[in-house]
Amino acid sequence: MSKTRTSRFVAALGAMLATSVATAQTPVRDFVPEYTFQGSDLKGYQPVGRATWRAQNGQIIGTATGGNPGWLLMEQSYQDVSFWSNFRCSGPCNAGVMFRTTRTARGLEGIFISLADGDLAPYRVVVDQDGRITSRERLAAGGGQVRIALPPNPAQQGGGGGAGGAAAAQPAPLTPGAWNELRVYLDANIIRPQLNGTGRIPAGNTADESAGYGPIALYVGAGEVQFAQLAVSDLRSRTAHAEVTHPSFRVQRLNPHHYAWDVAVADFDRDGTQDIVAGPWIYLGPDFTKMQEIYLAQTINPGVTYTPNMVTHAHDFTSDGWPDVLATESRQMVLYVNPKGANRRWERHLVLPNVTTELTVLQNLDSDSMPEIVYGHTGGYMVYAKVDRNNPTAPWVVHRISEAVVGNVNVHGMGVGDVNGDGRADILHAAGWWEQPPTLTGPDQKWTYHPAAFATAGHIRGGGGAQMAVFDVNGDRLNDVVASLNAHGWGLAWFEQKRDARGRITFEPRPIMGDFSTASTNAGGLTFSQLHSGVVPVDLDNNGLTDFVTGKRYWSHLDAYGDPDPYGPAYTVWYRTIRDPNAPGGARFQPEVIHNQSGVGSMFKVVDIDRNGRQDIISSGVWGTNILWNQMR
Repeated sequence: MSKTRTSRFVAALGAMLATSVATAQTPVRDFVPEYTFQGSDLKGYQPVGRATWRAQNGQIIGTATGGNPGWLLMEQSYQDVSFWSNFRCSGPCNAGVMFRTTRTARGLEGIFISLADGDLAPYRVVVDQDGRITSRERLAAGGGQVRIALPPNPAQQGGGGGAGGAAAAQPAPLTPGAWNELRVYLDANIIRPQLNGTGRIPAGNTADESAGYGPIALYVGAGEVQFAQLAVSDLRSRTAHAEVTHPSFRVQRLNPHHYAWDVAVADFDRDGTQDIVAGPWIYLGPDFTKMQEIYLAQTINPGVTYTPNMVTHAHDFTSDGWPDVLATESRQMVLYVNPKGANRRWERHLVLPNVTTELTVLQNLDSDSMPEIVYGHTGGYMVYAKVDRNNPTAPWVVHRISEAVVGNVNVHGMGVGDVNGDGRADILHAAGWWEQPPTLTGPDQKWTYHPAAFATAGHIRGGGGAQMAVFDVNGDRLNDVVASLNAHGWGLAWFEQKRDARGRITFEPRPIMGDFSTASTNAGGLTFSQLHSGVVPVDLDNNGLTDFVTGKRYWSHLDAYGDPDPYGPAYTVWYRTIRDPNAPGGARFQPEVIHNQSGVGSMFKVVDIDRNGRQDIISSGVWGTNILWNQMR
């Protein structure tokens, strides 16, 4: 596939599945508002300056009459707040929104998000009694993936938007007459604005020691601006969700602390019962109360630090009869060799130094006795790696199946399954799939690539979830694809496989879950974000139909508002497959919340741990390491 064709197809991801262009009535997607303006008058608001303001059909309209700017202040004050509005300018845009507004002898001061053409940026501004901005200082860069920014360096402060302020490439000018979508999270000392879901407005450090407090104020500097669907939620309060466990499951918490984002299962001590590994700890079956350290264990504070252990696999990679552990250390994978019962920590060997994806899939591609590891490689390649049986602790042999194309391999979204029904495992990612050839040869054998949009690019962090599932959802004997759409955003869908008269394969997206704006049509009315783990296909209730399990990676980007709904319940969810001729595509999914205080990590495992014929769920993350024991009969 050519670079041009790949880039075009990746760009089409958002067009096929992402949220539509904003309209006046685009509903709030990322949070449930406590306040939404729906009135026809401006009761509860106060104008400042000479601009005129009016309310009409749930919209607030500001006009800079005679070129005079002005503000409209809410009476309600906020400190930490989420804000949403669609806005439209009659001509070249000169508008904005101010937060933590305070009155002074000179007029007003506050944190201002400029929505002017060529000037989309955060400032601290001073406003006179006539509503004119008399002083503005570009906020220092803030944000990233932390909740609290370090104090700004005075040498990096940029007055008047000059050098040293919060830097980001400016998007194309706002189109006159078009609706745009503004989302803002202001928490602690970081303000995070997003324009049309892309995050093109840079985040800023408020430099007020998180103490600023005051009303929100709308601004019109020239012409006319309309604000529609204006919504606000106070971030000061959060909900402590009561623990909920599905009646057909029992929760066993192996460790309350955070060490890893994944687990693996094997009989590591060869006593005939399966054990669990999560990060540095092996939990020995059958009761999993005894722990053994395989490398130095250090508890991670998930609020401010990432654990390097994102993905874990278990297999006898050394062919000595004892299962070993293959685990990530950030962007590389190391092999821990089982010491065969010796009471010591395990030897560590770096075997895959160039992993770029945040998941890897252990899958047998060539039907021998040793599975391969599938992942994205430095340089933009999709690859699989094979252990050298004669030297398993040496770097593994890498087989590149794709061209090195920018955007060809995202850090999120990957799967392995037989897409075309030829009996061979194919490799999928967020923008398509590679068809396995009839015979696997050398390390640079290119597989045929087929574009297909299995993700949405509608959020700042990019599209794709994690593990993608391949199975026949609707019973038409064609394998479909089930995938989370955005690891750090919203969305879950299945993709119905279609074939034309010539056998060419296409996929039709069938939504399962969107965001809060689609809550009424989400399967079972359930809405949650951060499906970073993707989905695991499994017949959980033993009824002969493949279902799938997924969940929320809680604090996917630390303890901060860098992602939507970061503090929602830590769901682990079972989606039951229901064949229904009246449903789009002939099938639908019914969610069952298994637990709301465990969630899933980068990946997780569904395994019959105690070999009783029922599949159990094991995960590790912010809420520790947990087994959800399947009690169904």
